Amino acid sequence: MMWSFFSRDSSKDFPYDIGEPVAGFDNYSIWTLHKAKRKGTLEEVSVFVYDIRSGSETKSELAKAALKRLKTLRHPSILQYLDSLETDKMLYVATEAVEPLGTYFTKLATDNVQKGLYLAWGIFQITRALSFLNNDGNLRHNNVSAWSVFVNSSGEWKLGSLEYVSAADGNPMPPAKIPVTLEVYDAPEKNDPTKLKAATKCSVDMWGLGCLVWEAFNGVLKQRSNLKDIEHIPKSLQSLYCELVGASPSNRPNPADIITRCRKPGGFFKNDLVDTLLFLEEIQIKDKAEKNRFFSGLTTHLENFPDNVCKHKILPQLITAYEYGDAGSAVLAPMFKLGKLLDEVEYQKRIVPCVVKLFASTDRVTRSRLLQQLDLFIAHLQPPVVNEQIFPQVAHGFLDTNATIREQTVKSIIHLAPKLNYNNLNVEVLRHFARLQARDDQGGIRTNTTVCLGKIAPHLHPQVRQRVLVSAFIRAMRDPFPPARVAGVLALAATQQYFLLSEVANRVLPSLCSLSVDPEKTVRDPAFKTIRGFLGKLEKVSEDPSLRETMEADVHTATPSIGNAAATWAGWAVTAVTAKFYRSQSDSSRPRPPLTGRNLSKPASLEQPSSSSLSTTTSSVTSMTSLEHESNDTSASASDYGNNDWDNENWGEMDTSQDPSSPLAASSNNGQLITTNPLSEVRDGWDNEEWGSLEEDPCEEEEQAEQEQQQQQLARQSISSTTSSSQQQQRPLLPHQHQQQLQQHELNDLIEPLAKLNSHNTLSPSRQQLRPKELANLSSSANTSPTTPGALTNCNNISPPTSHLNNSTHNANWNSDSWADGEFEPLDEPGLGNSKLDEARRKREEKKLQRQRELEARRAQRATGPLKLGAKKL
Repeated sequence: MMWSFFSRDSSKDFPYDIGEPVAGFDNYSIWTLHKAKRKGTLEEVSVFVYDIRSGSETKSELAKAALKRLKTLRHPSILQYLDSLETDKMLYVATEAVEPLGTYFTKLATDNVQKGLYLAWGIFQITRALSFLNNDGNLRHNNVSAWSVFVNSSGEWKLGSLEYVSAADGNPMPPAKIPVTLEVYDAPEKNDPTKLKAATKCSVDMWGLGCLVWEAFNGVLKQRSNLKDIEHIPKSLQSLYCELVGASPSNRPNPADIITRCRKPGGFFKNDLVDTLLFLEEIQIKDKAEKNRFFSGLTTHLENFPDNVCKHKILPQLITAYEYGDAGSAVLAPMFKLGKLLDEVEYQKRIVPCVVKLFASTDRVTRSRLLQQLDLFIAHLQPPVVNEQIFPQVAHGFLDTNATIREQTVKSIIHLAPKLNYNNLNVEVLRHFARLQARDDQGGIRTNTTVCLGKIAPHLHPQVRQRVLVSAFIRAMRDPFPPARVAGVLALAATQQYFLLSEVANRVLPSLCSLSVDPEKTVRDPAFKTIRGFLGKLEKVSEDPSLRETMEADVHTATPSIGNAAATWAGWAVTAVTAKFYRSQSDSSRPRPPLTGRNLSKPASLEQPSSSSLSTTTSSVTSMTSLEHESNDTSASASDYGNNDWDNENWGEMDTSQDPSSPLAASSNNGQLITTNPLSEVRDGWDNEEWGSLEEDPCEEEEQAEQEQQQQQLARQSISSTTSSSQQQQRPLLPHQHQQQLQQHELNDLIEPLAKLNSHNTLSPSRQQLRPKELANLSSSANTSPTTPGALTNCNNISPPTSHLNNSTHNANWNSDSWADGEFEPLDEPGLGNSKLDEARRKREEKKLQRQRELEARRAQRATGPLKLGAKKL
């Protein structure tokens, strides 16, 4: 038992599993280098092994001396010591995972720019290590070559092979080296003792540095005479190289002086890679302004940096700088660009947690840059992370007061849509889209909302898609902003495979035809093209009804292929709608005045969800507390736009006449229709719409009744003056009493149809009531027409100028908070009434009946008297 304890192999206690040796290294060293892994963590390391049994006493002393120096010397450019084990048979030294530079040369990039930057960084590191040894440690290395330099996973060069390190003030004679292959790197003064008097503490190491420079650009040195070949050495380094390999030791420069000379502008060490890595090493002492400038310009340089340096050296520094420093959002662009170098496991471990943390930031600049660069990392985000941690933060951007954040949020849905669940995509996103398309004051945002909706159409649920798309695109075609109308047309064409043919005939084509007379040619051209496409589709089905099933194959398909649409007649529209978003910089951002109207209240028919609607849960989305908020008059809660709102397009347009800047107010001024260009009228104030209540106020009903009486009184005055002048020309003067009865008779005949027309308009909210100005216009037109009895009886045919009314309402109806084309429901619907409203209507009807009775009584009295000249016979 005791024998087995003393005879067991102590190397089993060494906490590393030693792997295969590195080929070629043992020809230039007394050690053999092995790849290894730490037991338990499987961390990759390197293990230097020396076999004491097969080595000489001299080699054993060299190996032990190297171990001692490696333990005591700590520097960023010196090989990092981890652990060691010494037995009577073997000597093990564990270090960071490295590879000899002599074998690493074959792995260097062939690109001259990248290779030149990297070699400058490597030579700089070894020069810095030698300056530390010679000047700070007062030591000489005595063995500098490509086989004493090691490269770690970050691409950093580390100085090792410390077997021959000696005191700088000791014997200047270079030591004898083992194995003999290292003698090619011996300085010339070793064979000429007369030159030793001129040797300095760093002359031997500077000779070795010169050999290393030559090997960096030419490969492993085979014989000393090859050092004369300087063809491949950069011109900026040739003069320094000649000093390093000069025959006189006293002329070789100090490593500290080399760093100073080569770091000047134009020097060999002055390049983007060296500057970047040195800045990252000193980032803790840099101020915020310096960090922002550095990270803002870093992205453009990354293409010329080696991948291993970017992945293992720069990227960890960027992550650390953001998490524990004040680097700010400028670090995001280079961090996400370098993240593409990681495999999936590393990305989930290192980048995704950082991304989730960034989305929770309240800094607008950070959020904007995240949304702009979403395409760089969205592929690595898992759906649960997107739905539970990312999207709730992104949704705040829909309600942000900053237009840039709102626009970037809309665009980000393109990348998020494939990973969103049903509720987030078909309920939350569409609710926000409906509000932005209807009420956002930026034309570019409304345009991009339509473009985005067309792009995410394949990901929507079939039932939601069928109900939403046509209504949304038709509303876009009514937008006063021309690019928004173009987007609506292109989106209709690009998503044509999702529409039923009956819907195309009854809804799509009529809306497209209205754009055939659009003031903008850029709108008319795609409209005509799309109309021809839809007509051709209907014509094919008319000729061959069996094609109907094929044409409507994708309507109810959950995941249709957008490629099928591209191969059809609408392929041009697919290319257009998926190419680029509209650049909203050209859209002038006008200050939006506060709204003074009442809050919008839903009609009773919308409070109860439709039985055909999908049952979904909705939640109110509130903006971030740390961001600025709009006033209550200019913002609406997202909860006001539910999933059932798509089929009630015009319920937000009832009370806009009070706001002079609203689209409806632009087309109607106190009831008088404006005959100017509707687009020019609407463009100036479409976004200042005043949202009124859908419920009539009893007080307003009484005011309307008083207005009617005033209108009738005004009409009586204007018509009486007209009829009196005409009667004086056509008939002799009558007694004053008979003349008043005649005027009253004619006045009543004219007012009666006008009153009916006016009362009819009050029942239809989509029509404007006739105002006193309109009656004045009618009376003025009556002055120019002959006042014959026939002319007076034609007053029953008076109708509003429908051409102007249609043009104004066409551009006004787009600005509503829901997607559908249904007509307005009458305000006298039972579900919308209340006791006060019914009472006001009842009183108004009683007054009308009383006036009719008085008129009939007067007519009966006139019928019994003699007929007067020029009077109308009843």
